[in-house]
Amino acid sequence: MTIKPVFADATPIGPLPDDQTFLDDVVSGFSAFRKSLPAKYFYDAAGSDLFEAITRLPEYYPTRTELGILDAAGPEIAALLPRAATLVEFGSGSTVKVRRLLRHLPDLGAYVPVDVSESFLRSEADVLRADHPSLRIEPVAADFTRPFALPDGLSGGDVAGFFPGSTIGNFEPAEARRLLAQFGEILGSGARLIVGVDLVKDRAVLEAAYDDAAGVTAAFNLNLLTRINRELGGDFAAGGFVHRALFNEAESRIEMHLVSTRAQTVRVGGLPFRFADGETIHTENSYKYTVPGFRALAASAGWAPGAVWTDPQALFSVHALERV
Repeated sequence: MTIKPVFADATPIGPLPDDQTFLDDVVSGFSAFRKSLPAKYFYDAAGSDLFEAITRLPEYYPTRTELGILDAAGPEIAALLPRAATLVEFGSGSTVKVRRLLRHLPDLGAYVPVDVSESFLRSEADVLRADHPSLRIEPVAADFTRPFALPDGLSGGDVAGFFPGSTIGNFEPAEARRLLAQFGEILGSGARLIVGVDLVKDRAVLEAAYDDAAGVTAAFNLNLLTRINRELGGDFAAGGFVHRALFNEAESRIEMHLVSTRAQTVRVGGLPFRFADGETIHTENSYKYTVPGFRALAASAGWAPGAVWTDPQALFSVHALERV
């Protein structure tokens, strides 16, 4: 359920790292003046399970709102995609959302889910094959923030993209522009892309969505430190950090942080890192857009903005784009 990048209703944003890459990123992030961690490291097995739990929380509106839009506008969205096309889903995660489209795409040529967690990816593909035995499904374990090749032997016809979950908000605007441009290069000229985008709204609604009363989001954030302990020999102590989520109105983004509860020194990979009382590790951003603002961003990345669907409360939006 990223961000990266802050998690959105997203899925992992990069490949499962080798230990050295993970360690290099941690050392780099902890050595900076303002400490940070790449949000792609949220999504080990425990993190992926926690994110799926987050999407079912009452405070977390993005998942249910986007599903409602896909249910209501599914026929219109599907009608914009070419018949017999290959549908590429960037950061596929579970198959819940693509199923909303598949019911309206009986002639789809192939479905290519792209995700970070290969085991989860292939498990979800197997379940989907059982429900859609005539559909060719070709999972790709890849970092969708970098160029990757589509599977060999596809129909050779049109290719369309699906990027739900407001994962685009996990990227700085300049990074989001580059990502959208890269999607265009992967999908090709004339391709269609369906994108989920979270909208600017009341601060209280936003902050509750990323700091739920049950503490699931806090556990999701803190799991980063558990992962560092397990995989990199870290010695983060229980209770040494707490979760914080806040809406930065000037930047139009939710920020997630891990806040040190005391002055402490933590070792990772044999290296010491000092944290002052109250110092934070910035773990995610989730940018919120207006509809015109996202359409302008897409246009600057080489996409012609098309139809837009929103829920009655204007909490969330789904955009259709066409590659120029």
